Amino acid sequence: MNPSVIRAVNRAADQAVNQAAIKRIAVLVSIGRHPVSGVPRYSRNDAAALGMASELAQRTAGVCVDVIHVAYTGHDDHAALSATLSEYLALGAACITLIETSSWQDILPALQAQLPAYDLVLCGSRAEGGVGSGMLPYLLAARLNLPLLAGVISVRPDQDAVVAQQYLPKGRRREVAFKLPALMTVHPLAPSRLRYAYARLRRGEIKKQTFAAAAASVCDRAEEWTVEAAKAVPRKLVAPEKRSGHARMQAATVTESRGGKVVQDGSAADKAQVVLAYLREHHLVDY
Repeated sequence: MNPSVIRAVNRAADQAVNQAAIKRIAVLVSIGRHPVSGVPRYSRNDAAALGMASELAQRTAGVCVDVIHVAYTGHDDHAALSATLSEYLALGAACITLIETSSWQDILPALQAQLPAYDLVLCGSRAEGGVGSGMLPYLLAARLNLPLLAGVISVRPDQDAVVAQQYLPKGRRREVAFKLPALMTVHPLAPSRLRYAYARLRRGEIKKQTFAAAAASVCDRAEEWTVEAAKAVPRKLVAPEKRSGHARMQAATVTESRGGKVVQDGSAADKAQVVLAYLREHHLVDY
C-alpha cells in the first residue's frame, strides 16, 4: 500500500479516537507590552497558548478554538485595544470574543460565566504589563473547580484525556496525563510556530459582549482604593568585594578587621573629605 495512504488512514483513525476527547478549547489572551518601548502589543506567552490550541485543532477532528479577552468598559483607548487584539487575528485566531465589564470590577466572574462549556482552557503564565500577579489562572481554576497544570510546553490528545509535557527546573521535562475538562498555563519558553499574516487580520472579527454582574460581586470599587506613587527607597552604598572566595570563606568563620579608618581629629570638612575619598576609591560616586 502507498505510504501516503497509510499515513492518511492512521491520521483519520487518530482523529476518530480523539474526536470524543476534546470538543472546545478556550484561549485567554491579554495585552502585552514591549520591554523597551512599552508599546502595547500581543503577549508572546499567550500567543504560544494560541499556537498550542491551533496544533490540537489540527490533530483532532471537530475541535473549536475560541479566543477570549476581558477588558474594562472605561479603557482609555479602544482603538489601540482593538488594534492590539487584531494581532492575535493575524496569528491565526479566526474570531476574538471581547468581554467588556464595568470599571473596577473583578474579571473573574465574567470568565467564570463564559468558560464552563469548554473542555480545555489555555492561557499564559502571567500578564506582561500592568499589575499582573500571575494568580488569575489559579483563582479561575478554583472557581471553575478544574485541575490546573502549570508550565506546559506541549500538549497532545490521547483517547479520553490529553498528555501535556511540563517544563521543570534544570532542563528537565515530564509528561502528565490530564482528564478533561482542565486548565493549563503555558510556560514562557514554550515553542511558538505561529506566523503573522495580514490577510488573516483582515478576515478575522472581534465580537464584543457586555457582562453585567450583580452588585454583590463587584468587590473592588474606586472609592475603596487609594492610589499613590511608590516611595523611593534609599540605595545602600556598599564597596564591592575584591577578595577571593577562600578569603571570604575564612572571613565567615574568623573575626577579622575590615581595615576601616576612624577619623577623630580635624574639622567637619576634613572628615567629610575622608568619606568622599573612600567613596571615590571604590567608585561609589562619579564626582
